[in-house]
Amino acid sequence: MSEIRQQALACRDAAQFVAALGSETKRALLRDMAVALEAQCDAVLAANARDMQQAAAKGVQGAMLDRLRLDEVRVSGIANALREVAGLPDPVGVVTRRETRPNGLSVERVRIPLGVIAMIYEARPNVTADAAALCLMAGNGVILRGGSEAIHSNMAIAAALKSALEVHGVPAAALTLVEDLRRETMVELLQLSDIVDLAIPRGGEGLIRFVAEHARVPVIKHYKGVCHLYVDRAADPALALNLLIDGKTSRPGVCNALETLLVHRDITDAFLPQAAQALRERGVELRGDERSRALVPDMHAATDDDYAAEFLDLILAVRVVDDLDEAIAHIRRYGSDHTEVIATADEAAAQRFVQAIRSAVVMVNASSRFSDGGELGLGAEIGISTTRLHAYGPMGAEALTVERFVVRGEGQVRHPQNPR
Repeated sequence: MSEIRQQALACRDAAQFVAALGSETKRALLRDMAVALEAQCDAVLAANARDMQQAAAKGVQGAMLDRLRLDEVRVSGIANALREVAGLPDPVGVVTRRETRPNGLSVERVRIPLGVIAMIYEARPNVTADAAALCLMAGNGVILRGGSEAIHSNMAIAAALKSALEVHGVPAAALTLVEDLRRETMVELLQLSDIVDLAIPRGGEGLIRFVAEHARVPVIKHYKGVCHLYVDRAADPALALNLLIDGKTSRPGVCNALETLLVHRDITDAFLPQAAQALRERGVELRGDERSRALVPDMHAATDDDYAAEFLDLILAVRVVDDLDEAIAHIRRYGSDHTEVIATADEAAAQRFVQAIRSAVVMVNASSRFSDGGELGLGAEIGISTTRLHAYGPMGAEALTVERFVVRGEGQVRHPQNPR
C-alpha cells in the first residue's frame, strides 16, 4: 500500500472522530489553534523567510510572491480567521427543511460532513490554516497538499495547528499535510475515489486544470477571475471611481481584483479621462478599444486576449459600451463567472444586471474586493467555486457539508399487504 493511500485512510478514520465532536469542542479546538499559531509566529516567519528566499532565487515574482509572503500582521490575520470560524454557526446537524407527508412520515433534510477533503494549493500558506479550520468546523478530515514554494511555511503552520489537536485528543491524521510533493503522488491522491470525497484546488489556472483533468474524485473548480466593473449612465462618478481604484489597485494579484472596465457611452467624456488619470497615478497600464483611446490617447490598444485575461497585475482592459445590454453581452462573452460589479443609481438597471449575470457573485455599488468568504460572513474561505454544483461562490464551512434525508415513521410501509 502506498504512503499517500495510508495517509488518506488514516485521515478517513480521523474524520469519523471529528464528525462526532460537539460544537463547543470544535470551537475550543479552533481557538486553541489560533493561540498556538500566534505562539509559534517566530518559527512560522523563519520558515516563510526560507521559502521566500528560495522562491526569489527561482525567479518567482509578482502576484505569486505576494501570496507567499508572511509577516506578523498576516500571521495575526490567519489566527483571527481561525477565531472567526470558531464563532460561526456550526453547520453540522442543522435541519434545513422539515415536513410531514400525507402518510404521516416526518421528512427532514439534515446537514452532515462530507468526509475527507483534499486541498491542493500553491504559494498560499494561509490556506493551510483556513482549510484546516473550515474542514474541522464542518466535521471533516482534511488532506493538505501545498506547493513546493511554500513547503516550509506550510509545515510550520501545520505543526502549530497539530499541537492543538493533540491537546484536545483529536487524531493528528485529521489534519494531514502531504510532504511528498512529487506530481505522481498528487495524481494518486486525486484518484482515491474510495477515500477522498472532494478535491478543492486553489491556485493558478494551470494547477486547477491539472487537478480537474487527473481527478477521479469530485472537484470544485475556479479557473480564473476575470472581474468587470460596468459604470452605468446613471452612476455617481465619485462612487464609481472609488470602486475602480479599490478593485484594481488595492491588491491586483488576487482573483477578486478588477480586470476590465466597461463605461456607458453617455458618461465617457466626463468619467474616463478622470479615471485614467487616477489609475495612471497609481501605476496602472490601460488597454482599450478605439472609443476609449480617442479620449485617452496614451492608452494601449486592447485585443480580444486582453478582454479575456486575468492580468493579476496593474493592467486594466477598458471598453466603451452603448448601453447596459452591450455590457452584459461583453461580460457573458469574456467573463469567468467569478465576480461582476455595476455602479448605478438606477434600481431598474441594477436589477436587470443582477438577473442577467450568472456569475457566482454580483455586486451593486460595492467593490469587487468584497468577493471573499471572510468579507461575506463566512469567516475564512476555503475557495471560490465557479462550478455550479452544491456550492457556488465563496465557500465556507457550510459548503463542506451536504444534506441528507432523515425519515421518521410509525411503522408505515409503502405497499401494505391485502388485509384479507
